[in-house]
Amino acid sequence: MTDPRPPRSRTAAVPQGRARRLLHFGRAVGELAAGAAAEGLSRLARGQMPQVSRMVLTPGNARRLATRLSQLRGAAMKFGQLMSMDGHGVLPPQFTELLGGLRDRAHVMPASQLAEVLEREYGVGWHRRFRSFSFEPIAAASIGQVHRAVTHDGRELALKIQYPGVRESIDSDVSNLALLAKTPGLVPSGLDPAPLFERVRRVLHQETDYVAEARALTEYRERLGADELFVVPEVDAEHSTASILATSFQPGEAIDRLAEPGVPQAHRDRIAHALCRLVVREIFELRLVQTDPNFANYLYDAKTQRVALLDFGATQTVSLQRVEHLRALGRAMRDQDQDAMSRAARRAGFIAESDPPEQARQVVDLILMIGEPLAQDRLFDFAASELFKRSFEAGRDQYFGSGFSHAPPPDLVFLQRKMVGVFMLCTRLKARVNLARLFGEQL
Repeated sequence: MTDPRPPRSRTAAVPQGRARRLLHFGRAVGELAAGAAAEGLSRLARGQMPQVSRMVLTPGNARRLATRLSQLRGAAMKFGQLMSMDGHGVLPPQFTELLGGLRDRAHVMPASQLAEVLEREYGVGWHRRFRSFSFEPIAAASIGQVHRAVTHDGRELALKIQYPGVRESIDSDVSNLALLAKTPGLVPSGLDPAPLFERVRRVLHQETDYVAEARALTEYRERLGADELFVVPEVDAEHSTASILATSFQPGEAIDRLAEPGVPQAHRDRIAHALCRLVVREIFELRLVQTDPNFANYLYDAKTQRVALLDFGATQTVSLQRVEHLRALGRAMRDQDQDAMSRAARRAGFIAESDPPEQARQVVDLILMIGEPLAQDRLFDFAASELFKRSFEAGRDQYFGSGFSHAPPPDLVFLQRKMVGVFMLCTRLKARVNLARLFGEQL
């Protein structure tokens, strides 16, 4: 029998159709403009000269944008997640923190809309498939929400159920996001974000293809093999469809709960070391990277002291050529060699031949700064280090100052996003990891 209780989370039907979604985007632009105008007037009243970027990137605008994107879900919410995962890049910490709620706290479908999706995918009388089904989602994100179910033979499943209309709205949503990105102050005038938006569009089509995700999950599970710490759920083909991905249920809670008082430092260090080592293995050995580093994608089970890896919709393969590019970048970081870094950054695509010399030098300096831990054979204290603050300030000044003539290669943006996300998690855990030794094994 099913559980008819309505979700306790914020509910909102997923807007469907290009016109309805465009209306929400228009409201988002209007809210950003109104918030920026109010901030500008406030600064003028205090005798300050307002800057466009500081007028737009305010906590108030972040709250309004997060609410609007959470209601839209789909490509719109994924955009907000990407902005929130910027970490110590170019956005103010308060802005990314408020948008961070988009990582695992979307609005959820009302029970009536959820039932329509289940009936469409499983047919009339869908509830007879299960001994029990909980209408209360255990997670809600940009593409779908997850529900717990138990089969008649006692298997516990996690059902990731795709929001209706999300797949069909991707192309129009990305076009609307490109218009939103033209809001003054969000993106430097000299930077063309079109390649990155195209990559987001392709990744979203990939993430909404649950058949492809099932294959990626199975392949990742096979490549990882038996592991003392990490566990990967198993696909349940019997209850999977084009819009529902069924996997074995993995118990646990969000891994950042390990940051709570009372968790021994040694235990936090062990988990953080394993997470960093996994990233290294994904890139250099498995050549298969789960590029979505949301904290909610790591579930820690206190009973087994193991970590479940979830959500393989954004899994990305890494070519042998890209592996060599990354090795060259890593060696230059380790040696703090400017000439080697300049050559490696050009080969990888961080620097173009047409880039002005001063801008190219700033890119090299920024990458070398980020790579300082690779040059120091000792524990890197994520919580105590000023590195992220310094790199944030340097990146922000360049982003809104001289800017960038082109965006980095999209595949590197997503790999970088994965690393930044894991390092953010290590910071949340106040962990200490010898990154030089971890990466040194592959350089």
